[in-house]
Amino acid sequence: MSLYCWLALVALVPMTLSTEPGVKVRLTAKGLEYGRQLGMAALQEKLKAIRIPDFSGKERVSGIGKVRYSLSNINIKSVGLPTSAVTLVAGTGVKMSITGAFISLHGNWRVKYLFIRDSGSFDLDVRDLSISATIAVGRDATGHPTVSSADCAANVGSARVKFHGGGSWLYNLFSKYINRALQRAMEKQICPLVTKAVSDMNPRLQTLNVLAKVDKHAEIEYSMVSPPAVSASAIDLNLKGEFYNIGNHQEPPFSPKAISLPPQVSNMVYISLSAFTANSAGFVYNRAGILTQDVTDDMIPRLSPIRLNTRTFGVFIPEIARRFPGLMMKLVVRTSKDPFVSFEPNSMTVNATGTVTAYAIQPNATLTSLFVLNLETSVSAQVFLSGMRLAGAVNLNRFDLTLGTSSVGQFRVKSLDSIFEMVLKVVVIPVLNVQLAKGYPLPALRNMNLLNTQLQILKDNILIATDVQFTG
Repeated sequence: MSLYCWLALVALVPMTLSTEPGVKVRLTAKGLEYGRQLGMAALQEKLKAIRIPDFSGKERVSGIGKVRYSLSNINIKSVGLPTSAVTLVAGTGVKMSITGAFISLHGNWRVKYLFIRDSGSFDLDVRDLSISATIAVGRDATGHPTVSSADCAANVGSARVKFHGGGSWLYNLFSKYINRALQRAMEKQICPLVTKAVSDMNPRLQTLNVLAKVDKHAEIEYSMVSPPAVSASAIDLNLKGEFYNIGNHQEPPFSPKAISLPPQVSNMVYISLSAFTANSAGFVYNRAGILTQDVTDDMIPRLSPIRLNTRTFGVFIPEIARRFPGLMMKLVVRTSKDPFVSFEPNSMTVNATGTVTAYAIQPNATLTSLFVLNLETSVSAQVFLSGMRLAGAVNLNRFDLTLGTSSVGQFRVKSLDSIFEMVLKVVVIPVLNVQLAKGYPLPALRNMNLLNTQLQILKDNILIATDVQFTG
């Protein structure tokens, strides 16, 4: 990877060594409401799985005598959860409450009294069902968020059975005995199904990309560095947000600063990406020794009067033209220190220190070193979202060249500024922006899309305010 390709990447990136996060994600009450809608749909499907086993009993009915009955093939016809709410419980998680729910079931009945046997079907209407559950939010050993059912209570307000067929007009007289039995059977099944619905959310949470591949050299870790922080208004997730060489996780010699999120609630989710992550990327790529860029004449536009050959450079450095006439040249740009990124309000800047080595290409393709320049450069970045990736483009702010070593004598380095400015602007920056457009992955769950997104560059971090939508 070239130096300037990295500068494009690092200008986009957000950071951790300690328990301070490099990335912070906040789920607001609006996001929680969207989660409630998804959760109610899932719970409604779970409640459709209620299965009341066949059961039988006997009751003495006034004016009739002892009646033996059995109910079988009891199946759900419909489930309604018309009124539900979720609220945050500070320090714990989420409180879910459902009121006015109803369930309709259908089954078969069979009775025996005296010497009479009869059978038919029945409908059961469960009304005024209420459910209250607390969902604890935590993290697992891999840094994924988790949810679990902390407590649950269910109450069936009424369960009314209506018999059809046979002498059902008679059997409806003792339905109150059956109502109580069915009501108890329903209440026993609801909380286990709620617990299962909550547990079934964890496979989706496991899709958080705690280790997201950036390219063939690097990956970014989004594991949680501390348990979720639950307040009365939001849930905050503290993510590591650190770049690593693939297969070699080495910590940088610096740590992230504390991240604070502004008290905004108009969007579902807020993602704060710190400067630490960008600087961890610089550490990773520089240690890997891949922050280099080779520049040859075939990368220069054909119509440019400036060529990478000893004739062009010989105008400014006569010794080159005298000792190496008629040869093509090659420039190699590489970093000598870890590049550094900084965020200021509405501004992102990357400063890099490196060298530029100029070579003459001999007829046998060997390289002869001509001179080495010290390079100080600064680029600014414009960032934007492309799907679930943060992407952007860069512009050259400034560069400064000083002479390091030379085998072609002393010369005025300033005289070469126009050549290197052209190389940077015409060759390096466009290549850089192609890489930048690929972006790097944001923390996300599977099938998650961003909507109504706004992006701000603040002091020491990038803030993304967004709504989310899940597909599938």
